[in-house]
Amino acid sequence: MDAALLAEREAFKRRAMAVPTVENKKKKVEKEEKKSSSSASKPPKSTSYSKFGVGGSQFKFNVLAKIVRHMKVRHMEGEDHPLSLDEILDETNQLDVSSATKQWLLMEALGNNPKIEVVEGQGYIYKPPFKIRNKNGLVKLLKKRDLNGEGGVMYDEVIESLPKAEKIIQNLTGDGKIIQLCRPDKKKVLFYYDHSADIEIDGEFVKQWRSVSVDGLDIQKIEDYLDKQGIRSMQDQGIKKVAMPKRKKGPVNRKKRAPKDNDHLADVLEDYSEMTANKADR
Repeated sequence: MDAALLAEREAFKRRAMAVPTVENKKKKVEKEEKKSSSSASKPPKSTSYSKFGVGGSQFKFNVLAKIVRHMKVRHMEGEDHPLSLDEILDETNQLDVSSATKQWLLMEALGNNPKIEVVEGQGYIYKPPFKIRNKNGLVKLLKKRDLNGEGGVMYDEVIESLPKAEKIIQNLTGDGKIIQLCRPDKKKVLFYYDHSADIEIDGEFVKQWRSVSVDGLDIQKIEDYLDKQGIRSMQDQGIKKVAMPKRKKGPVNRKKRAPKDNDHLADVLEDYSEMTANKADR
């Protein structure tokens, strides 16, 4: 192709690219108008039905959690008088909750919450794991559980129930009134220290006892060694239930009865043995 024609062709392309297209602009304007009209036609989402909005389930449980925390703080500060719902909302700065949320708190949430106790006709108070208000109440609780064989009390539950519990537990442990034991999961358990079972042992005996090395010996080897030295270990002195031997049942002698045939036809059957014998003789 001629070089002049090629040059004219390229120049035409550049002019065509430089000219703006009106159709594309019209399409873009139409799309923007459609988007704006569709967004305007959609009604705004109501916050009362939103999960995180006012009146939503998440909002309600946030209100309840704030109430429980506040009631616990009041209990730990020694304030044990009940409060009405309006007083609780006032102290927690939640007076702007809706009437539906208040109704939910009154009829369902507060009454069914294990951390809140309903005082009939007065209001609500915090419900701790144990109702103890001082160190004497803690000692009394542990002593009662010890006498009833119920074991100890979790350290965390006492901390949640008794104001200034850490200091009280430390003082009672130092005075020898309670014992703290640590479980394998590192949780502490409190027990009553019963001094009535204390035994005074001579210090020389304790010294000799601790000087004996039993590394690598099990209980059976220790008992065998003591037996050789003429010392016998204490056996269980409790009352043992003797199991009565079961009586063996002897074989039952049953008379063997010969089978009888056609007993029910005794009156009908006839004996033909003589007739057959006579025929044989002939």
